[in-house]
Amino acid sequence: MTPWKSLATASMAAVLGLAVTAGAAHAAAMTYQVDPSHTYPSFEADHMGLSTWRGKFNQTRGQITLDREAGSGFVSVTIDTDSIDFGHAQMNSVAKGESLFDVAQFPWAAYSGTLAGFVDGAPSRVDGVLTLRGTSRPVALEILRFKCAPHPLLRREVCGADALGRFQRDDFGMDAGKSFGFGMEVTLRIQVEAIRDN
Repeated sequence: MTPWKSLATASMAAVLGLAVTAGAAHAAAMTYQVDPSHTYPSFEADHMGLSTWRGKFNQTRGQITLDREAGSGFVSVTIDTDSIDFGHAQMNSVAKGESLFDVAQFPWAAYSGTLAGFVDGAPSRVDGVLTLRGTSRPVALEILRFKCAPHPLLRREVCGADALGRFQRDDFGMDAGKSFGFGMEVTLRIQVEAIRDN
């Protein structure tokens, strides 16, 4: 197992351990599995100050634990970096290379954090850590929209959210283009839906 995979595994195990503890303390805590067919982390990055490039990741998995009564919860998401998609084959190839995501060495990115700022049973932010290219740094997410409802087809509760965060990509060793005037700030947007366990 590579150091990166060990880090991602340890990070996820720690978050899931907290979730189990929370579930024991609060009977109302529920566990939800991220639906990969309705979850697409996307991002916006500068291109020489001329335009904004946008891309997304097509393969994501994870788990969320939520206790709306207690106002607590945890989220753990793993992203397949090789699934990056700009809608532009050449840019996809560049992004997967050593100067950016280096997917051969770092095939996964991970985000884990605590749901916080509950208002009427709904979280308003995530206080978490992003792990990218083997580097972990705090990245907070603002939850712009959050809703849970019975799914008409699955006959189970589904929760969905739109979240927004920002980080400096050179903090994660991704400084390609910096000397040419590329801005380093990346806007991260996550649309997520998660299905409650039976």
